[in-house]
Amino acid sequence: MPVLDDPLSKVARDETVNSSLTSGRVLARNAAGNLVSQCVPMAVAIVSMPWLIRGLGTDRFGVMTLAWMVLGYFSLFDLGLGRALTKMVAEKLGRGEDALIPGLIWSAMTLMMTLGFAGTIFVAWITPWLVKDALKITGSLQDESLGAFYLMALALPFLIGTSGLRGVMEAYQKLRTANIVRMSTALAILLGPLAVLPFTTDLRAAVGVAAAARVASFVGYSWLCLRVVPGMKNGFGFRREFLKPMLGYGGWMTAVNIINPLMVQMDRFLVGAIVSTAAVTYYTTPYELITKGWFLSNAVLGVSFPAFATSYVQDRQRTVMIFERCLRYVAIILFPLALVSIGAGQEILTIWLGPDFARQSTSVMQWLAIGVLLNGLAQVPSALIQGIGRPDLTFKIHLAELPPYLVAAWMLTSRYGITGTAMAWAGRTALDLVLYFAVAGWILPGGGEVVRRASRGLTPALALLVAAALPFGVGYRVSVLAAGSIVYLAVAWGKLLTEEERALVIGRVGPAWAGLSIPLFSDRIDERKR
Repeated sequence: MPVLDDPLSKVARDETVNSSLTSGRVLARNAAGNLVSQCVPMAVAIVSMPWLIRGLGTDRFGVMTLAWMVLGYFSLFDLGLGRALTKMVAEKLGRGEDALIPGLIWSAMTLMMTLGFAGTIFVAWITPWLVKDALKITGSLQDESLGAFYLMALALPFLIGTSGLRGVMEAYQKLRTANIVRMSTALAILLGPLAVLPFTTDLRAAVGVAAAARVASFVGYSWLCLRVVPGMKNGFGFRREFLKPMLGYGGWMTAVNIINPLMVQMDRFLVGAIVSTAAVTYYTTPYELITKGWFLSNAVLGVSFPAFATSYVQDRQRTVMIFERCLRYVAIILFPLALVSIGAGQEILTIWLGPDFARQSTSVMQWLAIGVLLNGLAQVPSALIQGIGRPDLTFKIHLAELPPYLVAAWMLTSRYGITGTAMAWAGRTALDLVLYFAVAGWILPGGGEVVRRASRGLTPALALLVAAALPFGVGYRVSVLAAGSIVYLAVAWGKLLTEEERALVIGRVGPAWAGLSIPLFSDRIDERKR
């Protein structure tokens, strides 16, 4: 009888999986690392972008931005295989089928790199049309632009391959060094073009540095994967039997990635078409500000997806626990941002952009703040559904939402301007959350009770946000913010944290800052709430 069939061996393996892949300490540390690796480059971008614009000039900087955008868009050539690889490796780890993982990785990477090179050929083929006809770039900048797009096309396979390799690291929850590689790559893409400015302002040099950073990132992740999965060193191991499940899962993820931009970005096109192009600025600016809160929640969600995949095939009760903990902590992270944005949005916009801008955009910011909270919560069941292998449900949910959202956005924008657009966007996120909650409660045994508890807690939270949005004076808003903050702290500490978590926070708040060990996920299930 194989060793893995021994019940005692299975128990020992399950304990090892729990401690190394789904434990609270590991998930919390990786969530904190994800947050740092995203926030540091964002802060550097705020400082470096003005220097880069001045150094390159607005025309060259605009072309470079478009080249980055094209590279990001055509990363869809991975056909969702990066996400599929993460999910399948996590499942193999949960089942104890570690020996199959090297072949799975080689198979996925072969397919992804092949698709990447196909993307290179396609982007190179359309580049002359894109530069000369679509963008109508002329003069000396035309040659520079052609070279820049060709260089970005060469980097495409490495960008696609990197998404797969990082997915492997996420499945193994080995993100400490991987986050260093990601942050270094982002910083190189931002600061590399600045480094060449003293020598040349040629766009090809600036883009070439960014492309080289993509290649270096691929090499770095390859080295990390060979260390984490030493079986990959035994030679190339392409396995055909892995292709069908990978392509099936990846196909649904590609469909999701195609429809999602319509859900997220169509609002700005409607504002421009129905109201005015100037109104786009009044709408987009608070949107870009308030949606930065997703950086915080995504740090938690980034580690939950592979944890869902691993635990679902190994211990579904643990999946329920991780699901509830994610909901609670996304709420803890995003609710105060929503409360401050709604209650003090007018003052924030006035100080930042002036009273005229605040008058145009305050109501937009308030509606979007509610939407960001609801959308952040909806991403938890979305990650769950994808992690347990049903990305088709994500696509079907988005497809069901799209027609009513577009109709509502058109009607509300026509009637109420950009405030109506924000109302439609917030309404879509509410529908999103309802549908995801319904599916999660249906698909996950025990998930229905978690959804009911979350819904009961969300109702008074939304009531408090509505109270903060009422159009009374500054004194009223200050009072609501003060009272809301007290209620939030009391509920977060007394209700959302378990007794064990409160004890850990009190006892480890000092070491937590140094070791990133804040227990965002409890390793025990609070039996009183079950």
